[in-house]
Amino acid sequence: MSHAMLAFAALGLVLVAGPLFAQETPEPATVAEIPESALPPDLDRVLRDYERAWHAGDAKAIASLFTEDGVLLQNYHPPIRGRRAIQAAYEGQRGSPLRLRALAHAGGDTVGYIVGGYRYGDAPRDIGKFTLTLRRAPGGPWLISSDMDSMNTPPKPRPAADTLAPGRIPSGSL
Repeated sequence: MSHAMLAFAALGLVLVAGPLFAQETPEPATVAEIPESALPPDLDRVLRDYERAWHAGDAKAIASLFTEDGVLLQNYHPPIRGRRAIQAAYEGQRGSPLRLRALAHAGGDTVGYIVGGYRYGDAPRDIGKFTLTLRRAPGGPWLISSDMDSMNTPPKPRPAADTLAPGRIPSGSL
């Protein structure tokens, strides 16, 4: 048997038998399974102020948590830069009981970050995750330089209006 035939036979054996001998790889930990990280008071204030402003539906208060040149990176939207634009992005949004929890953090003299998960109300698990990049003047309060968030799962597609039977109301629309 030639070397080429032996190589071909060995490759076939690996492709067929390989999955039988493969070890299962455990699923990576989800955001909800990562334990919460206790924050020092000056970093914790950023999260609690954000929660309060969000719940109140106070776009101006949310924007005031950002640096003048802060960047908002929301799911399904282009980047937004600056307090005025950030305030405009939050105008008219209903307040809800947002819950933020830290998963990791660090802070130096002028730069820091918080990585976390979020949920609404009494939901048992985080529905999304975020990173806050923070800056401050020496001895000053932490301000958000960038806020990036994303959902843990993609939104459920809604049926197109023209695919519904006449008079049928899509589920979940009431």
